[in-house]
Amino acid sequence: MHIAKGGTSWILTSIFVFIVVSVLALFSSDNLQYILYFLSFITGLVSIIFLIFFRDPQRNIGSGVVAVADGVIRETGSITDKDCGDAWYISTFMNLYHVHVNRMPVDGTIKQVTHIPGSHLPAFTKESDRNERVIILVETMNGIVKIVLIAGTLARRIVPYVTEGQKVKKGEKISLIRLGSRVDLYLPKKMMVTLQVQKKDRVQAGGSSLATSHV
Repeated sequence: MHIAKGGTSWILTSIFVFIVVSVLALFSSDNLQYILYFLSFITGLVSIIFLIFFRDPQRNIGSGVVAVADGVIRETGSITDKDCGDAWYISTFMNLYHVHVNRMPVDGTIKQVTHIPGSHLPAFTKESDRNERVIILVETMNGIVKIVLIAGTLARRIVPYVTEGQKVKKGEKISLIRLGSRVDLYLPKKMMVTLQVQKKDRVQAGGSSLATSHV
């Protein structure tokens, strides 16, 4: 199993705590031993959850504009954005059990990576527009594509894998969001794309086609 960059330390820490607590339980007695066995069970369960959460499976890259994130399409629509102009908007909600490695939707050059501090409200609510986020602007042949990585209640850290000026191919890994969150994608209408998804569709990062381009 491949582990996502940025997740190894979490897994190793939980396994270390599990081992320490388990060893202490073996050499304890009475009520303390029961408590330590319970803590050992909890830390072992957490280790398994982290292994599942930080998995990074291989993906066959799809056609057209591919999904940035694993998850469920929360919303699609038309919008006027300050960076992209008239654009199509696709929002994907990532639950705890989804793969949280995000991928590039198109070929392009990273123009800007901006971290914006904020709150940590549930990512599926309207109020989450005030949450902590990382905004990635991608320069393409057909305009600026905008990717917004949004932290949720449990997602306390967004780990970008890309830097400004870097050329990135469609399907390449661009970030990791830890423990449940949301990703918004803005596609300029001058890309002449047709959306292929709608609300409640399930998508996989890099593999699912969100839109087809006609240019």
